Amino acid sequence: MISNPSRHCAVELQALPSRIGQVRRIVSAQLRYWHLDALIDRAALGVTELLANVHRHAEPDKTCTVEIELLLDRLMVSVRDHDPRLPVVEDVDTLATCGRGLAMVAAVSESWGARPDGESGKVVWFTLPTPTAARTQPTRPSRRTAGEKPSRTFADIDLSADGRRPAHAPARSAVAG
Repeated sequence: MISNPSRHCAVELQALPSRIGQVRRIVSAQLRYWHLDALIDRAALGVTELLANVHRHAEPDKTCTVEIELLLDRLMVSVRDHDPRLPVVEDVDTLATCGRGLAMVAAVSESWGARPDGESGKVVWFTLPTPTAARTQPTRPSRRTAGEKPSRTFADIDLSADGRRPAHAPARSAVAG
């Protein structure tokens, strides 16, 4: 179930390996809808790690809810399950094949945490800052009079989907002269 696509999305599921990929695709599609393409990779990685923890550790069942919420200047991603045990970040051996999930979530996010949810459950969450371009992009281009010459400043150049480089910019030589 997906709810209120304007600023909030919630998906209830069984945290099974086959469902984790589906949730990643839902999160990616929702972020594209919100024009937050630059956050897709980090959000997908974070939600994958949190769902893997539910699959591996949660008891008595693997039922959980993934929520993403667009706040004023950040994206909040959370996973709620029915196991009251809070996650513990442990030091892991260099050759260990598991145990780094929360460290990865911490590395890609602005902040993260866990809190009890009622008497029998918890919420593990992380936040990502939203790109400035997504918040300040004008809704329509400014108008010029017929006699005005178009002048483009750096701020007027549309950003590509990743928010880092211009979608189209004039070519410039790196060679002097």
